[in-house]
Amino acid sequence: MPADRVLPGPDAVELIGRVRGLAEDVLLPRAAEAEAAGAFPRDTFHALGRAGLLGLPYGREYGGGGQSYEVYLQALEELAAVWATVGVGVSVHAMSCFPLAVFGTERQRRRWLPGMLGGRLLGAYCLSEPEAGSDPAGMRTRAVLDGDHYVLDGVKAWTTHGGHADFYTVMARTSDHRTRGISCFLVPGDTPGLIADPPERKMGLTGSATATMRFEGVRVPAERRVGGEGQGLPIALAALDCGRMGIAAVATGLAQAALDEAVRHARDHTVDGAPLIAQQGPAFALADMAASVAAARATTLAAARRKDLGLPFGQEASIAKMVATDHAMKVTGDAVDLLGDEGYSGDRPVERYLREAKVMQIFEGTNQIQRLVISRALGKAGPGALTAPAVRAPGQEATACTMSEASSA
Repeated sequence: MPADRVLPGPDAVELIGRVRGLAEDVLLPRAAEAEAAGAFPRDTFHALGRAGLLGLPYGREYGGGGQSYEVYLQALEELAAVWATVGVGVSVHAMSCFPLAVFGTERQRRRWLPGMLGGRLLGAYCLSEPEAGSDPAGMRTRAVLDGDHYVLDGVKAWTTHGGHADFYTVMARTSDHRTRGISCFLVPGDTPGLIADPPERKMGLTGSATATMRFEGVRVPAERRVGGEGQGLPIALAALDCGRMGIAAVATGLAQAALDEAVRHARDHTVDGAPLIAQQGPAFALADMAASVAAARATTLAAARRKDLGLPFGQEASIAKMVATDHAMKVTGDAVDLLGDEGYSGDRPVERYLREAKVMQIFEGTNQIQRLVISRALGKAGPGALTAPAVRAPGQEATACTMSEASSA
């Protein structure tokens, strides 16, 4: 059954209803076949763009949807509950837009953001490298200023939408300083020297194209640098905070889908004349699964609401990502167990859900990294305090991570 949601107003109820209907009408008929074939659904992202769903958390003045993160993440969850590849893709696209939307100049935003948010373009985020996955400060990709262009050389690993994206948000080293020597660039996908390796072979999310991107003398106009030289790492970390909430929402949607499939099976399948759901063992397993989904959703929305209020939310984003993805792994595994041989069969979607859940514990920072982020935040925390957010006019967008907050992550 669909998730029972408490939304902030009638407009949000209408939006989530539209997203749910689109997911059922457009995504559901294609998801299983596309995943089995490993087919990247580029036309599906075009359809989502036309529906205004690729720029939901960004300002309407730049072509976005003007939605709070509380609403955006629940829309993302609805998409992921039907097709996780698409949920991940929308989250990655939103994260790829974040540096320009938050740290770009007004001229840059006016020039490039409408195309990125309006659905015509699909983004990718290039941070990880083969030797610097969980340590972005150790990256080796370089950007050297040559007149009015930067020349980028290096390799970026595990790039979602790699080879299919229309633009790449790229972090590259502009000096040897470990943390203040990285800068952010907006690179068009058709730039000469930008090369995608063949897609990775993965156990799940097979419809999502993931590739290593090679930068071989890629010339990028200096005006496409976002933020100042050396500000790239805090920009990247701020984007990751938002991306982690996105993956938490995707994982929650995936867990909800697994729970729904398990409940249907337990209602329809009988043993000794009684439905499974009437027997204590299966019923208690379903109860635990429902509690896990509710906990994942609650932690995700708690982080979102802090962001919407303009409060620091990095620790909460890490908690949400860790809790939601760990719960998704448990719930999808329990769903396979409850369905038994039918769950293990590829004829039922829970087998695919289990394979898709695993990677969510890994990308946007492994859950071990999330534990490191959370524990460091606890070490810095002072005495508990009650915080009153600043009063804003209705509809005013909450401030994203500040540069100083991101620097301390």
